[in-house]
Amino acid sequence: MTDGVLQSAPPLTSPRPRWQRLWAGLFGTPLNAAVTLCCLALLGWVVPPLLRWTLLDAVWVGPADRCSDAAGACWAFIGEKLRYILFGFYDQDRQWRPAAAGAILLALAGLSGMPLFWRRATLGLWLFGLAAALLLLTGGPAGPAVPTERWSGLPVSLLLAVVGLVGAFPLAVLLALARRSSMGGVRTLAVLFIEVTRGVPLIAVLYVATLLLPLMLPAGAAIDKLLRAQIAIVLFVSAYLAEILRAGLQSIPAGQYEAAQALGLGYWQSMRLVILPQALRTVIPSIVTLAIGLFQDTTLIIVIGLFDLLNTARTAAKDPAWLGFYDEAFSFAALIYLTVCVIASRYSLWLERRLRRC
Repeated sequence: MTDGVLQSAPPLTSPRPRWQRLWAGLFGTPLNAAVTLCCLALLGWVVPPLLRWTLLDAVWVGPADRCSDAAGACWAFIGEKLRYILFGFYDQDRQWRPAAAGAILLALAGLSGMPLFWRRATLGLWLFGLAAALLLLTGGPAGPAVPTERWSGLPVSLLLAVVGLVGAFPLAVLLALARRSSMGGVRTLAVLFIEVTRGVPLIAVLYVATLLLPLMLPAGAAIDKLLRAQIAIVLFVSAYLAEILRAGLQSIPAGQYEAAQALGLGYWQSMRLVILPQALRTVIPSIVTLAIGLFQDTTLIIVIGLFDLLNTARTAAKDPAWLGFYDEAFSFAALIYLTVCVIASRYSLWLERRLRRC
């Protein structure tokens, strides 16, 4: 009310239809229209040849001779080498083992991503599932032993990425809390570990784990190469994840800490029940981004003589009977990586919406 006159509320305006908002975004201004037309021209230049190569002129079945004169992709190569690309050097008659191990890892990751399974029993499920996956990969309990040098392909990529992230999580929580600690010695050690680890590339960490670590062990002692690579990845990821969690902890208002203390909760109780759940909610996109990057970075294990999905695809194109089909091999591997990363990205958006309603 102003000067005794009641001011009327402004009239409500209904939102514009979605197609009008889309049109305004594409052609609403001269700059938007120019960018849109340039993008359409680029798509018109790239998409038709790509469509002809991938679908119209492609060879889908048949021997390698049919692909020699073809203008399109030789997807018959993928059909012939599919099992090798996915499972690498594992014996062909026993490839159901790495397939089952990969399915177990994917199932564990999928169940852990559902809020319904965020409980202590899931930890036991993880321990049982990882033990079962490793038992299948090693050839047990009824088959001959399979050395880790023969583990390759997609199951190795999943194993390194999933175990690397899950194993790094508790260490990252401790590092994040230690870096915010009031104890100077603990804080200094955490800062040194995080900054040194984040200051070197992953490939250097893998080299150290493979070349230098055996020299530091006592005579006669040895650690499996894959285990060394897994430990190196866990330590490397924990440093990055610790900084992500520290950012989440810093975003929590001081009133939340005071409220936890007012309820009589101790330090660890307040962290577990009040602070960490809120901090994790704010850093979900960063954690998913780190997981996607870790899954892609497993290709670096080739430098220590291990073969992941990308490297088994590259090796498949060196077969004398199917020599040179690198475009098809890398395209198929890229499709798998793209599928996994898109699913992870969509899961991140779904989980954000789900937690926002809670």
